[in-house]
Amino acid sequence: QVQLVESGGGLVQAGGSLRLSCAASGRTFSSYAMGWFRQAPGKEREFVASISQSGGSTYYAVSVKGRFTISRDNAKNTVYLQMNSLKPEDTAVYYCAAGLRLGVFYEQRAVSYWGQGTQVTVSS
Repeated sequence: QVQLVESGGGLVQAGGSLRLSCAASGRTFSSYAMGWFRQAPGKEREFVASISQSGGSTYYAVSVKGRFTISRDNAKNTVYLQMNSLKPEDTAVYYCAAGLRLGVFYEQRAVSYWGQGTQVTVSS
């Protein structure tokens, strides 16, 4: 069992930056590939980014590639999402996700555990 707790969301102006954190419980954090998804009002949850167990591989949605960076610190049981050059269309609830498959993932069916979500609002 893994519990995921996100933090770092908030309100930011377009062009600004935020860093989301996701702290995981348990001693098997390094066994999980980690990722971020988001859900905007009235829309389905969508993939944002994922990172492999070692951190050596990352994968991004086209909409965020070049602006967002996912990273992890296995010693701290934490995964991060650095978001730069934010746009109003990035406004959503961001969810941390953990998957047991080896390597990066982008499908929700690969997720074993979800966090509760953190709100990110980008004003124009």
